[in-house]
Amino acid sequence: MAREFSAEAKRKLNEEILPEYPNKQSALLTTLWLAEEEFGRVDREAIELVARELELSPAHVYGVFSFYTLFRQEGQGHYVLDVCATLPCALRGAREIVHHLEERLGIKVGETTPDGIFTLRKVECLADCDQAPMMQVGEDYIRNLTTESVDQLLDELRTKAAAATS
Repeated sequence: MAREFSAEAKRKLNEEILPEYPNKQSALLTTLWLAEEEFGRVDREAIELVARELELSPAHVYGVFSFYTLFRQEGQGHYVLDVCATLPCALRGAREIVHHLEERLGIKVGETTPDGIFTLRKVECLADCDQAPMMQVGEDYIRNLTTESVDQLLDELRTKAAAATS
């Protein structure tokens, strides 16, 4: 059976989201956000659901979805560590931060830790260059990174993840 939105999500889509746009295709990003909110991440079934709801091809929805790094994807860790890799961050130590994260987590960029807690990615500009190097974790920006602040953050996130699963 195909995945469906809950009654509340369906109401939100039809009464709040779609009326804000000139056509259904224009509501694609917002509907993908709704799917992520509803299911915790966007997987193949969620893409097919969004395509049905907006009367678009699944290939079109996937093309838009895969272009953006902001959606939680299947196979990603509980925390996605997006380290800015543009020039200002690179000049202020982002490469060293990425290397430290790889060493500390035992993974390379693009991989997820075996325990499923962390996924490490390099991304383009997070638009906070004056506080580089920086990374985004969920909706939070972590600025002026040092190896010490990264270690502290990882410890805090591991503690939160352990508490959430117990």
